[in-house]
Amino acid sequence: MESSLPPAEELVLVDRELARLDAHRAQLLLRRDWLLRVLRPQTQARAPVAWGPPGGPPAPGASWPAPPAPPAPRPEATPHSTQNVLLTLGGALLTVAALVFTLVSWGSMGIGGRAVVLAVVTSAALLAPVGLLRRGLAATAEAVAALGLVLTVLDAYAVQRVALPETGFAAYAAGASVVLAAAWAAYGSALRGLRIPWPAAVAVAQPAPLLAVWALDGGLVAFVWAALVTAAVDLVPALRAGLPTSVRAAAAAGAGLLGGWALATGLVVSSYAPGRAAAPLLAVALVLLYLATRHAPAALAAATAAGVAVLAASGGLLRQVVPADWAVPGYALCAVLLAAVALRAGIRAGRAVRHGLAAAGAGVLALTGLWALPPVAAGLLGPLARTGDVWSGTHATPVLTGFPATAPVVPLLAAGALAFVPRLWARCAALGCGWALLTALPVSLELPYAASVTLRLATAAAGLALGAGVVRAARRSPVVGWLAYGCGLASAVGAVAPALDVRGATFAVLGVLAVLFAGVAVRADGVRRLVGAGAAVVTVAGLVCAGAAAAHTGLAVAGLLLLAVPAGTAGLGAWLGRLSGLGLPGAVLEATGAGMGLCGLAAASARPGLLALGLALGGTVAAATALRPARRPLASWVAAALFVSATWVRLALWEVTAPEAYALPPAALALVVGVVRRRRDPEASSWVAYGPGLAAALVPSLCAAWADPSWVRPLLLGLAALMVTLLGARFRLRAPLLLGGAVLVLNGLHELAPYVVQVVGALPRWLPPALAGGLLLAVGATYEQRLRDARRLRDRLGRMR
Repeated sequence: MESSLPPAEELVLVDRELARLDAHRAQLLLRRDWLLRVLRPQTQARAPVAWGPPGGPPAPGASWPAPPAPPAPRPEATPHSTQNVLLTLGGALLTVAALVFTLVSWGSMGIGGRAVVLAVVTSAALLAPVGLLRRGLAATAEAVAALGLVLTVLDAYAVQRVALPETGFAAYAAGASVVLAAAWAAYGSALRGLRIPWPAAVAVAQPAPLLAVWALDGGLVAFVWAALVTAAVDLVPALRAGLPTSVRAAAAAGAGLLGGWALATGLVVSSYAPGRAAAPLLAVALVLLYLATRHAPAALAAATAAGVAVLAASGGLLRQVVPADWAVPGYALCAVLLAAVALRAGIRAGRAVRHGLAAAGAGVLALTGLWALPPVAAGLLGPLARTGDVWSGTHATPVLTGFPATAPVVPLLAAGALAFVPRLWARCAALGCGWALLTALPVSLELPYAASVTLRLATAAAGLALGAGVVRAARRSPVVGWLAYGCGLASAVGAVAPALDVRGATFAVLGVLAVLFAGVAVRADGVRRLVGAGAAVVTVAGLVCAGAAAAHTGLAVAGLLLLAVPAGTAGLGAWLGRLSGLGLPGAVLEATGAGMGLCGLAAASARPGLLALGLALGGTVAAATALRPARRPLASWVAAALFVSATWVRLALWEVTAPEAYALPPAALALVVGVVRRRRDPEASSWVAYGPGLAAALVPSLCAAWADPSWVRPLLLGLAALMVTLLGARFRLRAPLLLGGAVLVLNGLHELAPYVVQVVGALPRWLPPALAGGLLLAVGATYEQRLRDARRLRDRLGRMR
């Protein structure tokens, strides 16, 4: 029967069909065994006699019938797989034996014997597949042919050791590689039923060019060219669809390994000799682009690698003609141009090719951006490294010395390139690159002090304006707005730090920032508005401190002046609260102002007299804030705490040590609050309304009375406690009754304590235990009555407020 397929491919199809039939036959055999096991019990059930007699156990002397045979075991491997394993093991063992014979036992034979043995064994191994293929034993023929190919390598080794011992290893290996590749290819052409000779020939031919360059003492660039030429030649069979898969796979593996090595070595050479590496790198790029256009699965990776090679070559050539400071910006320029060409001009190329080239440009541009980061960090953090005093006129020395001044060119190129990409991530990256450019300029260009501060302030203004939504793009994209806002805040801090070197610059920068943050608080929305309002208050506080420092008022007076900030924010918050629909963050203004007020009180603590005045002023501001119903719950307590603290500081300055002077004012205030609370809420507990005030008034005096030898304080305390107790009983209030009674009893015990001690000292030692025992007996005898009395007392107290 005629066939349109070549004999080699038809033989492969026949072998595959035979293997499929073997596997199907094994499945049918397994099914047959299962069916026999299923049908055997049914056959035994229909049989007249089972393996045991139906009438019970056998008679004496008789034997039981033999049980049925167990089912045949299920095979765990197909015949085809078993055959492949056996052939592989056999070929491997024969190969090992040949190696041992050639390398170990070679010296024990003469030259003639060696030649005869190798020739006979190799010829037999190479001729045996002919007969095996005729008998249809293709797998066995493959194993024997593989052994024959290995023996040809040993033959080549033997020839070099015996006939050509003076030949250099590299030269002989290169020639032997070519000869073996040709011989194996011819052998595979002669025996088309074998699949292993052709891929083996492709594999053995790979090192030939490299070995030839080694034999000729070529340099590293020559190795790159050799590897590249070999990889390019390998691409021809690798991309040809009509060849067997094994041949294409071997060629593709060789092309990938040698091409990757050529690219990596070319990049290394380009780092120290860009002129010598330019031509090989461009050739590598051409080969990779050819692969990218002919093989779609590898298009993206091949195009990316080609882009890297082009950038290394072009950047290296540019590096030779420009000064050293422009080397990295030159690579960045090449990366931008390559990305632009790939995305704009390369319309006819495939999408994967264009994206791969653009990815290579973006990656190289990102690496150059990392190189340009030190000036950005120095421009942002350098002013914080202050060595002189505030307003000393001395400026912080630049952190970077000797870094190329061309570093800002890299973020400039990146920002310009990203600005033309219509993507959100590109806008964010362009914004970040623009901010990095403006931040690095003062350090890289070593600008004068005034120009440096002005540029930082302008950068902060631009970032805050974008973050506030002045530009439509920032309003439409919250991500861009937040990024610009963060850059503006960072630049604002970077502008304040150097402005502290000069008095005029401090006032100018703080004033401008106060206006900017106030504008953000009005223009922005959400969290950015709150942050802007708080930053505006902090900036105004900085202006107040700067004014106090300019007037040489001292730290304590400056802290007292800083209390004007919470007073102003409280008034502004009250005004904003009356405006409907404006939605300005009045609470944030007041909270930030309160924080600045606490800082002012901490500064005023250096002079206690001014601290008492500051506490009183703060209490006044809090009390005025408490007039607003929305702020009353918190502001009233803050006002009370500040007023009490002011009183205590003043009493300490007057060297007053009586505890009543410290305790009675807050106690009276707490009692007034309690009375107001009870009037508004008659159901409120007396513990909540009067408990704190009574405890603050009585407990400190009780502690002082126990340590006071005089009789005046205990007498006055007893009268006060008695009055509180009577009032509690009169109005049926639990807190005054219990607190007043407890203080009255403890105060009385204090007065009786000396006499009790005297009496106890005069009594016999057996009398106290006896009295305690008698008391326990009396209580035990009347336990139920005492329990009923305690319950009635509890009920009465429970009915009180």
